[in-house]
Amino acid sequence: MVEPLLRTSQLTKRYGSATVLDRADYELSAGEIHAVIGANGAGKSTLCKIIAGLIPSSSGAMKIDGCDYRPKCKQDAEAFGIEIVQQELSLIPTLSVAENLLLTRMPAMAGVIRFGELHGRAREILDRFGLDDVDTATPVGSLGVGRQQMVEISAALARDCRILILDEPTACLSAAETDRLFEWLDQLRHQGVGLIYISHRLDEISRLTDRITVLRDGAVIHTCDTDAITSDQMVELISGDNTHATAVSDAQSFATNVPALRVESISCGPVQNVSFTVFRGQRLGIAGLVGAGRTELLRAIFGADRATAGYVRIGTDESRRQFRSPHEAVQAGLAMVTEDRKANGLLLSQSIRANTTLASLGRSFSRGGMIRQSAELYKTNELCQSLETVCTSTEQTVAALSGGNQQKVAVSRWLLRNAEVFLFDEPTRGIDIAARRRIYRLFDSLAAAGKGIVIVSSDLEELLETCDRIAVMSAGRLVRMFDRGTWSEEAIMQAAFSGYLENQASQDAIT
Repeated sequence: MVEPLLRTSQLTKRYGSATVLDRADYELSAGEIHAVIGANGAGKSTLCKIIAGLIPSSSGAMKIDGCDYRPKCKQDAEAFGIEIVQQELSLIPTLSVAENLLLTRMPAMAGVIRFGELHGRAREILDRFGLDDVDTATPVGSLGVGRQQMVEISAALARDCRILILDEPTACLSAAETDRLFEWLDQLRHQGVGLIYISHRLDEISRLTDRITVLRDGAVIHTCDTDAITSDQMVELISGDNTHATAVSDAQSFATNVPALRVESISCGPVQNVSFTVFRGQRLGIAGLVGAGRTELLRAIFGADRATAGYVRIGTDESRRQFRSPHEAVQAGLAMVTEDRKANGLLLSQSIRANTTLASLGRSFSRGGMIRQSAELYKTNELCQSLETVCTSTEQTVAALSGGNQQKVAVSRWLLRNAEVFLFDEPTRGIDIAARRRIYRLFDSLAAAGKGIVIVSSDLEELLETCDRIAVMSAGRLVRMFDRGTWSEEAIMQAAFSGYLENQASQDAIT
């Protein structure tokens, strides 16, 4: 038998007592595009990060061309010809396109960069991949996200690559950019490069790949040729056989019939004509796959991105609003706890006190232009006690707190502001189980106080446990609304894929 280009055996990754990748066996052949599919949190990215040397495995083995392969870092993997393009872009926005393309291979003499050669080589790379409209001197951060993604993929393809790993590469690409990417990948396949392709877009999987491996709960449950499986069968394997409705928990409902937030026909970027209502005391979850438009929806509601259509109504006020900035949304009573709290939600180098009172300084803690620090300390201490924030003092920097306690500080800011509607984007990402439970209790206390709550989460179990209703987004549209007691994991997963399946059916009808 021909030795596979890559083989993993019993590959396992644990974080404490949690196993996120469980004895995964996987093979990749030269000249093959092999898809890895599964629900959010199934272990797809973990498997690929181990192969790419970004994180170590807890146990198991890997072989390249039959030889032991134990990368200690990304550079070790690159020495074997393994490149990865992750879902989160790793470009440096302040550097030029040319500098990003050749960051680790800058042409230099006596320590001085030869910029003429740098831009010439970068131009060759861009032209080779059809990006002739991109200026090599442009700061990469000024490009659109789709163009940035294409630049990052070009940088990976320009290296001596034997294995290329792509994690949701088309999430930010237009249809034309996706077609161009597929042309590149087909060329690489014919050149003998092995490609690992992660995507939830089943039409892409069917169109592009040779084989499919399905992961569920960290374990490999099925591998087959792509032409031997239908899209519906893929969804069944991804979601499992759990067809029974999830039992109603004994969690108390605080929902009223008084609206807290009405979203009507909002469109923004990938988000298309989304409408829903959140009532006071209600916890509404928003489920969906990566790239479905969940974060973009919250940002459009909050004014962080300008909606191209639609509007919102706050409370019982019938005024139609389309916020032009987060400041306007905050003034109207909205609060948003962002997905990346460290980058967008908190001032890490500042104290708990400063972060807690930041949004209320002018209104509650200043007199005659002077900040009343004693009042700040009193309210911050009160909120820390109420939320059971673990800290040495309110003057402790937020950077020194655990993820769960950082989240509490982010929420404290909006409690102090007395927001009426809370938008949470991935509220428990990166925090431990105990901290998750405290965040869930926080949702309960906010609901009991009559707040409207919207929770975006990739953890379906989290939504099932904490929410009164769950809205499902697929391909930018809100496709289904479930009430507690009527939902099931399988039904929610089917809905999450439905938009992509409809798009595939439309494409098939055209061709």
